[in-house]
Amino acid sequence: MKKYICLAISLAFFGSDSLAQTSKNRIQLITKTKENKVEVVVDNKPFTAYFFPNDSILKKPVLFPIVTTQGTTVTRGYPFATRAGERVDHPHHVGMWLNYESVNGFDFWNNSTAIKDRSKYGTIKHTGITKSSSGVGKANLEVTADWIDTDGKGKTLLKETTKYVFYANGNQRIIDRITTLTAQNDEVLFKDVKDGMFAIRLARELEHPSDKPDVFVDANGIETKVDKLDNTGITGKYHSSEGINGEDVWSTRGKWVNLTGKIKNEDISVAIIDHPANVSYPTFWHARGYGLFAANPLGEKVFSKEKKELNYKLAPHQSVTFRYRTVITSGTASDENLNKLAAEFAASK
Repeated sequence: MKKYICLAISLAFFGSDSLAQTSKNRIQLITKTKENKVEVVVDNKPFTAYFFPNDSILKKPVLFPIVTTQGTTVTRGYPFATRAGERVDHPHHVGMWLNYESVNGFDFWNNSTAIKDRSKYGTIKHTGITKSSSGVGKANLEVTADWIDTDGKGKTLLKETTKYVFYANGNQRIIDRITTLTAQNDEVLFKDVKDGMFAIRLARELEHPSDKPDVFVDANGIETKVDKLDNTGITGKYHSSEGINGEDVWSTRGKWVNLTGKIKNEDISVAIIDHPANVSYPTFWHARGYGLFAANPLGEKVFSKEKKELNYKLAPHQSVTFRYRTVITSGTASDENLNKLAAEFAASK
């Protein structure tokens, strides 16, 4: 018992900063204003970039691309850097992002330049960089954004502040995203729906092998066809903290989910970790075999057989914070390793 008390005290004191203490990796944040991005570079090699082009190109800020320690891109390239053999469905699935399908009836998730009538779609507009600090083992980036209805031409529903913490140590890269959303002058309703909230769209090689083509329909009736493709080299497999594997992870709850696979000769693990302070912890997983890997804490009825709908609300000027950790490993990440990283994340502020 004494051993576990000491561990808990240690985690509470150090939190996630312990990740950087043994690292010798230099992380630099390089702002490129003309390219609308902040590059994250580890020992002069690309890791990721905070990418915020104007809303005529992309309807939200994202991290894109995301790269392992060996230089392998784990995110899908389409539609900005398409690679041979990729799927070209869901053009709104870009890199890593956070948004939601129904916010006061406006769809922030599915909005893209492929939508013709965007009157019921919302846009998240980057509004500023408030902090950028490089360092050894750890770097911080803090940004702001507005969630605006009617395709970004109407009312601001939410003000967003987001803190990214980037870690580099050995064969692992870690991204913590802490996002606070504050309602403005009106109540904000996040309807209990499927598409949300924190997500990554993965490279083709990390998808599950596809047995059949499929058609997906969003909340506004827009269809997207996902074709069956050549499964050569397609090796993805989900595994959750609750011991659930493969596509059975979808719609289940878990503290974390780990996706393993191989790109060329590199074993890769991409894990998303939930935080105990989040709404509806442990989250539901909207993890699809075709490459969408998402945590949705606000879909309760839609993911379960319960009759209760969450329909999460913010009163005017009320705030809510969402916290997620993503662990990108060149090699394998064991359950023990992820449980340790989850405990450290839980102890962080």
